[in-house]
Amino acid sequence: MLIPPLGFGLGLRKEHYQAVLDTAPNVDWFEVLTENYLVPGGKPLYYLDQVAERYPLVMHGVSLSIGGNDPLDFDYLRQVKALSKRTQAHWISDHLCWTGFDGVNAHDLLPLPYTEETIKHVAKRIRQVQEYLERPFLIENVSSYITYKQSEMTEWDFLSAIAEEADCLILLDINNIYVSAFNHEFDPLEYLDGVPVERIQQHHIAGHSQFPEFIIDTHDHEVVEPVWDLYAEAVKRYGLVSTMIERDDNIPELPELLDELQIARTIYANQLAGKQLAG
Repeated sequence: MLIPPLGFGLGLRKEHYQAVLDTAPNVDWFEVLTENYLVPGGKPLYYLDQVAERYPLVMHGVSLSIGGNDPLDFDYLRQVKALSKRTQAHWISDHLCWTGFDGVNAHDLLPLPYTEETIKHVAKRIRQVQEYLERPFLIENVSSYITYKQSEMTEWDFLSAIAEEADCLILLDINNIYVSAFNHEFDPLEYLDGVPVERIQQHHIAGHSQFPEFIIDTHDHEVVEPVWDLYAEAVKRYGLVSTMIERDDNIPELPELLDELQIARTIYANQLAGKQLAG
C-alpha cells in the first residue's frame, strides 16, 4: 500500500547542513544517505537530529546488495533499523543490484540478470529485509551499461515482478531510466508504462555525463531537458509521487538545487492544470 506522498524534496548533503538550519528552505522533505550516519556520534548525526526535528526524512542506502549471493548482513541491518527509529524515517530504500561477492565490496551498483530465478532470489531477500526493518522498503532501478545473455525479460518486467512477489514499493529513478534507455536502445516510455502505478512511491531526478555512444549516471550535473520531459510523462501516468533532486558530486550552493526543485513542482502543476482543463 502506497504511503501518502511527501511532496518535493532534496538529498541532504553535508555542504548544506548549516544553510538548511539557518534558512529553513522551502523543501517538503529530505532523503539521507544511510551509510553516512552509521558511525556513532560526530557532526553528521548532530546535524541529522537537527534536520529531523524540522523536516520529514527518508533513508536511502547503497550497501544492502539485495541481489547478491552473500548472506544478508544483519549487523548492517541492525544499524539501519536503529537509524530509522532515530530519524522516524517514513521509508527506507536501496538498489536493485548486487555490490560484491564473498565479502568483497565492489563499491558499485552492479546489474542483475533478468530471470525468474533472480526474481525469486531477490524477492525472498526483500521480504526478509522489510520484515526485519519494520518499515516500508523501496527498491530502486539502477542505471546499467551491460546486459546479460541469460536475461529472459525486460528490465521493467523484472522490476515489476520483484515488487509484486516481494510486496514492496518502488523508487523509480527517472534519470536511470533515461540513461539505460540510451545505453541499451529501448523506449523509456515503455518502461513507464510497464511498471505498476500502485507501487511507485518515490522518484529520483538527477544529472548525468553524456558521451557520444553512452551515458554515465554521475549525479554531478544539473538535470537535462530530456530527463525533465520524461519526468513530465511520469507525472501524467502516476500523478503526485514524492520527488527529489539527487546530487552527489560537484555540489552547488543550496539555492541552485532549490531552483531545480521548483522546475519539478512547476512540471507537476502544469500537468495537473492540463488534466483539469481536459476534464
